[in-house]
Amino acid sequence: MSVAPNGLALLASGLWGTSDFLGGSLSRRLRTLHVLAASQAVAAAVAVAAVVVVGTGDAGGDWPLWSVAAGVSWALAMAAFYTALAVGTMGVVAPIASAGAAVPIAVGLVAGERPGWPALAGAVAALAGVVGAAGPGRASRGGSGPAVALAVLTAVLFGVEICCLAQGSRSSVPLTLAGMRLAALACTAAALLPVRRRGRHAARVAPPGRRDLPSLLALGLLDSAATLAYALATRGGLVSLVAVLASLYPAVTVLLARGVHDERLTRVQSAGVLGVLAGVACIAVSAA
Repeated sequence: MSVAPNGLALLASGLWGTSDFLGGSLSRRLRTLHVLAASQAVAAAVAVAAVVVVGTGDAGGDWPLWSVAAGVSWALAMAAFYTALAVGTMGVVAPIASAGAAVPIAVGLVAGERPGWPALAGAVAALAGVVGAAGPGRASRGGSGPAVALAVLTAVLFGVEICCLAQGSRSSVPLTLAGMRLAALACTAAALLPVRRRGRHAARVAPPGRRDLPSLLALGLLDSAATLAYALATRGGLVSLVAVLASLYPAVTVLLARGVHDERLTRVQSAGVLGVLAGVACIAVSAA
């Protein structure tokens, strides 16, 4: 296995972590669905433009099915995730939701992938580090049954999404990304319709204005670049390991929150970040 796919997966992780931080910051003053719809509109435009410029490549295969499944899974996962955050506690919801990488790992192992014990140990350490970085030390202070159930659903849907993205990318990366973005945008736009009919929501939260456009544009571009990096990584590496490396984004978000919003890391979170680094090192040694 080449080191290049691992580097692309880590790049995807960094970009996703940054986009999650930016999206979370925007959601503090904008409605979440507005943020998601605007960012996906940008991402869909970028994906379609990439198809026009780069071409479709090998347009054969069953990429349409996988791309639509990835887009719908992503939209449903985000809906479940933000609903869980609304009714539960971040310290409970985030660690569970970040465990979605367990789905492609299980799929890869069942499919016959054998990454080796150092890499598997690194994957376990990295996943444990993500849970620690998300702050499970605060889990005992909150979290209801519905929130936990929604967080588990989020993890499963995220895992299904990245599996579908990997499968579709084997046929055509540009077309799979474009199909996924268009499907996700359609789902998000459909979810906005009932919200817009409720005048109380419109009065309480204003729609995005001109000052928000640069941030929304950056959010869509970051998400697009992360998805592209992950799709390319899956073409040259083991999905079971690439998915883990690409799922380290919560640690990036935690570090950005500390640097920008001055949010302090607990001892558990600091240990989690170290666990992530140790896991990455194990996987890198195995790939060398």
